[in-house]
Amino acid sequence: MPRRRKREHEEVEMQMGPMIDMVFLLLVFFMVSAKPVKEESDIQIGLPGKVEQSETIEMPDEQRIIIAADGSVILNELPLGAPGDRKLRELEKTLTRFRESSEANRTKALVTLVPDAAVGHQRVVDVLNTCAVAKIRGVTFDTAAATGSSDDF
Repeated sequence: MPRRRKREHEEVEMQMGPMIDMVFLLLVFFMVSAKPVKEESDIQIGLPGKVEQSETIEMPDEQRIIIAADGSVILNELPLGAPGDRKLRELEKTLTRFRESSEANRTKALVTLVPDAAVGHQRVVDVLNTCAVAKIRGVTFDTAAATGSSDDF
């Protein structure tokens, strides 16, 4: 019996080319499908403060400031200025809040001044200066009511 020759065993080598191609394809797939990480500075954070309104809220169209003959200032039937007070801080705070509310509501802040016929011009200028400090641009005068007395209001 003839002796069989043992076959020489060839070493099996792994093909590296297709494996490298597959690794790169997987790498590209995961890079494309992954979401980018947001930086902390890119995250929107709502801090407390003025809030923008999505829909308008029923607000009075305008604020009426009555300047009485003695120099007292009345905002919508609420006395906010004594006759000798030239700075009118309470009126300024109230008008500033009104302006901020109007801006948040996307409406224009309007103020109507109703000075008494006997009031001095300086007092009207004091109220106009307070409106300017509160950054209210829409100021008008009601001249029809100026001829009456302050008791009518």
